[in-house]
Amino acid sequence: MASACAAGPSATEEPTPATAPQETSAAAGTPATSPSGDVMTSDNVKHIANLPLTAPFNGEGDLGTDLAFQGDYAYVGNFGGFSIYDIGDPTKPQLVSQVSCPAQQNDVTIYEDLLILSIDEPQGGPECGSDDGERNWEGLRIFDVKNKKSPKYVGAVQADCGSHTHTMVPAGETLYVYVSSPGPEPDSQTCPAPHELISIVEVPVKSPESAKVVAKPDIFPERQHSELASGCHDITAYPEKKLAAAACFGDGVLLDISDPVKPKVLQQLTDLENFQIWHSATFNNDGTKVVFSDELGGGGQATCDRNTPATKGANAIYDLVDGKLEKRGYYKIPREQQENENCVAHNGSLIPVDGKDVMVQSWYQGGVSIWDFTDSANPKEIGYFERGPHEGGGIAGTWSAYYYNGYIYSSDMTEGLDVLEITDPLTDPAKQVKMDDFNVQTQKSY
Repeated sequence: MASACAAGPSATEEPTPATAPQETSAAAGTPATSPSGDVMTSDNVKHIANLPLTAPFNGEGDLGTDLAFQGDYAYVGNFGGFSIYDIGDPTKPQLVSQVSCPAQQNDVTIYEDLLILSIDEPQGGPECGSDDGERNWEGLRIFDVKNKKSPKYVGAVQADCGSHTHTMVPAGETLYVYVSSPGPEPDSQTCPAPHELISIVEVPVKSPESAKVVAKPDIFPERQHSELASGCHDITAYPEKKLAAAACFGDGVLLDISDPVKPKVLQQLTDLENFQIWHSATFNNDGTKVVFSDELGGGGQATCDRNTPATKGANAIYDLVDGKLEKRGYYKIPREQQENENCVAHNGSLIPVDGKDVMVQSWYQGGVSIWDFTDSANPKEIGYFERGPHEGGGIAGTWSAYYYNGYIYSSDMTEGLDVLEITDPLTDPAKQVKMDDFNVQTQKSY
């Protein structure tokens, strides 16, 4: 099965063996290199810094994945594990520590002292480097990162079909985590049929080792539209609005999460003409719009070319009118990419501009796009950053690009962590907004 975002080793390939969890610390910090290479930007975007991938995450298949933020730190997933960066000075980010824990995809979130990783690949056991001869475990791994130089594994939760991505819904001393994953897979011990569900994990913040699955709601009582997979790829929660938007491969779903353990379907969307893989969702700040992205080709194909329609591999913008989503327009980057550059809509976040709907987004080798969808029917790009084709070919480009406290941080699969700055009258007010933390799938108002 082709799995969206599975740009590294697939679940059917033999994973890279790990002898034991390894923790490496950059005691004095690794300084950022000067931006170099074949870089192109719009006039209003500046490439501030780049931190390249370093051992043990610089081998073949060690691809950078998702990002999360807390205080002066950025947490970056990688198929090889995760890294912690000090971004107190965004112009000079420094590597603090790396934890070797190979798995697909190691998407990351942070809550208080807890870091959670998504594992969407059968492992020999819940701990990093486990190998008992059988690979029959996948799900969530939990770490205590209070000591940034020495994170500690504290627990794990097995989930049906693993965790491709996950979404946090905080509730006081309890953290609920929605687990999204594709499936089922034939003859699989970890992903049996049927799989028309998500898993909800309860994590007691003070005792994360006792985390467990507490619900498996079937949110697709009538769905039979996906030819790719069941389950969901990505869920974005907006707890303040008691809403969530789920991108579920063949469908988009609007959910009421007033009771986080019992999400209720408000609306189910399909677009068989334009969408192949409903990949992710983003609310605007008012909760009156949802942007759904289509990851045509699963992230491995060149779909930003003249041969692919502007409505495919793009973003669909929906307005929420009287409780129902209505499609208004599409957005796709206007810069044509070469036939050897994998490019499609991927992970992004809002730029916090009051009264406007502005977003930054990754497009793999299409780079980073900053775009305005205040007029839902007429979205437009206002800035960009991109590199030329990856030397040697293959899958490459930016996986996630998010705005945090005045800067854009991009996790590039092969080039490491990039820091960008946009200077534009439309986005400049966002520099006054300070966030204590940021997990893109758990939206907060600004």
